[in-house]
Amino acid sequence: QVQLVESGGGLVQAGGSLRLSCVASGGTISNYAMGWFHQAPGKEREFVAFISGSGAETNYADSVAGRFTISRDNARNTLYLQMSNLKLEDTAAYYCGADVFWYELKMARPDYWGQGTQVTVSS
Repeated sequence: QVQLVESGGGLVQAGGSLRLSCVASGGTISNYAMGWFHQAPGKEREFVAFISGSGAETNYADSVAGRFTISRDNARNTLYLQMSNLKLEDTAAYYCGADVFWYELKMARPDYWGQGTQVTVSS
């Protein structure tokens, strides 16, 4: 059973940057692809980015490509999301997820979820 705990959310002005972290425990984390997702009020949870277990492969939603960077440090059991040039529409709760199969992340249905961290972008 994998447990995930996110941190790093907060209030930031449009155009600013923020880095989210997700610490994993309870398994050999390099065996899992991991991803980030966001959910705005009244909307469904959506895929943001994923990274393969080794870190060699990444993929991004079109809305964040070129602004967000996903990375992982398997030695520290930690997943990161560096967010730059933040926009008002990036305001959402951000969740990390883990699954053995990367396509489950692309479909926003990983086996394991964190509890989320709020990101609010102000004008």
